[in-house]
Amino acid sequence: MPTFRFKALGDVLSREPKVVEFPSDRASNYYATNVFTQEVMREYLPSEAYKSVMASITEGTKLDRKMAGQVASCMKDWALTKGASHYTHWFQPLTGATAEKHDSFFSPISGGRAIEKFDGDNLVQQEPDASSFPNGGIRNTFEARGYTAWDPTSPAFVIDKTLCIPTIFIAYTGEALDYKMPLLKALNAIDNAATDVCQYFDKNISKVNASLGWEQEYFLIDKALFNARPDIMMTGRALVGHNPAKGQQLDDHYFGSISARAMAFMKDYEIEALKLGIPVTTRHNEVAPNQFECAPMFEETNLANDHNLLLMDLMEKIARKHDFRVLLHEKPFGSLNGSGKHNNWSLSTNTGVNLLAPGKNPKTNLRFLTFFVNTIKAIHDNADILRASIASAGNDHRLGANEAPPAIISVFIGSQLTEMLDRLEKNVKAGKMTPEDKTELKLSIGKIPQILLDNTDRNRTSPFAFTGNKFEFRAVGSTANCANPMTTLNVIVAKQLQEFKKSVDAKIKKGIGKDVSILQELQKLIKESKAIRFEGNGYGEEWVKEAKKRGLSNFKDTPRALKIMTKKKTKDLFKELGIFSEIEMDARYEIELETYILKLQIESRTLGDITQNHVIPAAIKYQNILIENVTGLNNIFGKNSSKMTSTQHQLLVEISKHIEGVREKSKKMLEERKNANQIDVSEKKAEAYCDKVKPYFEEVKYHSDKLELLIDDELWPLPKLRELLFTR
Repeated sequence: MPTFRFKALGDVLSREPKVVEFPSDRASNYYATNVFTQEVMREYLPSEAYKSVMASITEGTKLDRKMAGQVASCMKDWALTKGASHYTHWFQPLTGATAEKHDSFFSPISGGRAIEKFDGDNLVQQEPDASSFPNGGIRNTFEARGYTAWDPTSPAFVIDKTLCIPTIFIAYTGEALDYKMPLLKALNAIDNAATDVCQYFDKNISKVNASLGWEQEYFLIDKALFNARPDIMMTGRALVGHNPAKGQQLDDHYFGSISARAMAFMKDYEIEALKLGIPVTTRHNEVAPNQFECAPMFEETNLANDHNLLLMDLMEKIARKHDFRVLLHEKPFGSLNGSGKHNNWSLSTNTGVNLLAPGKNPKTNLRFLTFFVNTIKAIHDNADILRASIASAGNDHRLGANEAPPAIISVFIGSQLTEMLDRLEKNVKAGKMTPEDKTELKLSIGKIPQILLDNTDRNRTSPFAFTGNKFEFRAVGSTANCANPMTTLNVIVAKQLQEFKKSVDAKIKKGIGKDVSILQELQKLIKESKAIRFEGNGYGEEWVKEAKKRGLSNFKDTPRALKIMTKKKTKDLFKELGIFSEIEMDARYEIELETYILKLQIESRTLGDITQNHVIPAAIKYQNILIENVTGLNNIFGKNSSKMTSTQHQLLVEISKHIEGVREKSKKMLEERKNANQIDVSEKKAEAYCDKVKPYFEEVKYHSDKLELLIDDELWPLPKLRELLFTR
């Protein structure tokens, strides 16, 4: 009888690409057809209601209940044309995933009849149970009430016959219990701060939007093989498994031809994504075998983040239709590239200007330098806070390994801009400037190329790199909700821009010219933030030593990285800009620690189960076969059998050694886990799991992987990495 593993392999080998009926139309013809867009609103809504909604979207004005009722009625009528039967408030609790509770439009009326009903109250606010979502101590378990409230800046959409309404999620007492509400506040903060600074250069600028372009990396493995690997099912990553002879060392998968099965899956989810208004435009093979990437066009950050979460959910659903499972974990396979979600960030104005793109003349390049240098200064002063925003159990495995940036936060800007900042730092003089000084500086600033994409090389080991007209935050993990790092980034830049404006205004009041005031302040910021700029190899041990000399932190694990959230400086920053109260900050710290602890708990329990129920029994079974073989040879050949059985004896010794290694290390891991579980303080408990429990993972894996090499292939119960990665 074949083992579960071989049955799974047989299922894989019999697969054919699913036949997918693709639309005959161009993508532009069905793009956003399942979205309640502005164009649809203009068609369905009365003029007054449409203007009211647009004012709410563009100016943040409150929508009154009367108008909300009209919007709800029209939204329902549109959704019914799309086949919708239910509606839901779609929100982002602090689980890291999305949440939804579906209610039917169906409503009975007198006379045994029914109608489809959806009113303004249902649109604007709902009351989902908040007790079972992470709250970090904000709510008692018996206090269940929470509210979801409509976010009109992110359009409603229909998926799976359900009208989904993007919303924020707050506690009964008003604290944010989600990622969206803080992000919206952060975007408002950067808008106000950046717009104020823009007034130095262009009075017509009245709004600044932070934009986001994410790049989602992921692995695909066959569904049958996924089901035969309890570790991947439970944790999203392979806790055991010997490295295959071939991995990614030949670089033959990167940008290679996409297999027929993977292509069918990609086309399928892209079509559904485009219908939902997600502007996915890029797909390709990534470096590791069975690793891929997709990316959309840039969008306003709030919408881009919603689209990323929606796409991740969409990918998982559609993958099952194609007998795949998507692995979004940051490090599914220890020896291969991990998966990130590079966050490409920039700032654009209502006048169509990208504030991080060099201009055509000294004036526009001075504006570029203002936002460029202030961003670098913000990263320098708040590197630890930014590091905390991307901390997670999964990302701990990825950072600093196989092309992922290290945990040390630094900024890469390229040799050309480095030279420019160094020159600017030296040339600007205190006090009044001579006409020659001004001319020299204007000429120097004017030399910045309008497009730096080809003049700025890429540094794949840099966590935060300038790439020509944007910054790429490369340290974000593949499972992350972009809202967390984007909230932090926009907050710290907003705060820095506020400080910059105060300093420049003070100089202007003293009679110093505007341009000179700006240049002098930029000079000061360049000097103060120099330590964060690094152009070299982030993997080198030399950089670790150099970073320490520069005073840069190196938090290699999540519990240490998160501690910055408890500092007064951090709390004051988020409180001052109106993003979080101290209660909300403390709650998020507790939630992050709890999530980290729970993930390591699950991994340690799963690893123990696999070794006891799969690895050791398979090893003992093979031992018994060897013993039977040796006994048989001894019975036939007697004393002459010793040479014949030397290999078997050696195998028995090695197998016994590694069985004992697996058992002993698993036992110690279990003991440390029990000790950690006795700790009541979350911070100490997380550190215990990190320092005492987690180190045993690799030790158990080492012995298990050695057994995989020694045991008869037909007896090994778990699909091997070569099968997971190379079976198409």
